[in-house]
Order: sequence, then structure tokens, then C-alpha cells
Amino acid sequence: MGLLTFSLNVTLDGCVDHREGIADDETHALFTRLMEASGAMLWGRVTYEMMESYWPAVACGDEEAPPAVREWAVKLETKPKYVVSSTRTDFPWANSHHIAGNLREGVQKLKDATPAGVLVGSGTLATALDRLDLIDEYQLLVHPMIAGHGPTLYQGGLPGTRRLELLSAQPLRNGAVLLHYRRAR
Repeated sequence: MGLLTFSLNVTLDGCVDHREGIADDETHALFTRLMEASGAMLWGRVTYEMMESYWPAVACGDEEAPPAVREWAVKLETKPKYVVSSTRTDFPWANSHHIAGNLREGVQKLKDATPAGVLVGSGTLATALDRLDLIDEYQLLVHPMIAGHGPTLYQGGLPGTRRLELLSAQPLRNGAVLLHYRRAR
């Protein structure tokens, strides 16, 4: 069984708005490595649609992009992508698959079938998965900024405090820090 790892950009005040944060070559290279190390990506419908509207065009060269950004896009194109949605069933982007029905069962089945692990990159979905005790690890890239707005990490709340064990802290040249935690059980 693979691990389910929640990975996302977050500001010091907990903002997870995709428009906040430092999107430079170093950041893109880091997320490319995280993606390469996992067996699949897992998103909610809203995140999938945001990604689907931009990254395929970068991968095929229809959008201008620096080399690190294009590398991410090309590798994302071939990575299995799983989408949780109760309102959409058609996911035409290459290697995209729908998870429908019972969330716990669908995601547990994906974890069981993906020994290299699954990387979840949707804040709202991660909250739902954490409520079900399905997240094993967290790799949060904390950016050196205060956004002053939302959406925020775990905005929907959890039933209790999650205790985590620090595995590593990796500072980047741009001032962000990748914090890697394992769920303490």
C-alpha cells in the first residue's frame, strides 16, 4: 500500500490561494521531484479543472513557459491523475480517472493499488481525506509571505488536533521552506 501525501503551497498565515506564493524555477523543480516520486496525483474537481485549463497547453508548447515549468507540465501529462467529483464524470485530460462513490473506499483502493504513493494537491479534498484519517504524510511548502486573505488551510475544520512528526525541513533559496511531516499515530 502506498502513502497518501498532502502537498500544497501555503503562506505563513495559512493561505492556499494558488495565486499566492513564489512560482520560480526552484519551486517548480521541487514539485516536479515530488510528483516524480509518487505513483499518482489526486485532486478534487475544482483543482482538476484549474489544472486542466492550463497545463496541457504548456506541455504541448502552445503556452510559453520557462524550462522548469515546461518540465513539470510534460511530466504531469503522463502522470496518472485521479479526480474526486460528484458533479462531473468526464475527464478527458490524458491519464485522468474518476473516483466516484464512497470517498473512503475509493481513495483507500487507490492507495492500495499505488505502491509509489499518491500525492493529493487540493486543500478542500485534503480536509475531507484528513477527516477520514486517510492522509499519511504532509509536504507543505511554506512561503515567506502573509497573504491576508483566504482560502486557508483546513478552513473546513477537523474533528480534532492532528499530531505530526517532523521528517525534514528543507529551505529553498527563495526563502520558502518545505516541511515534511508524518502523521503521528
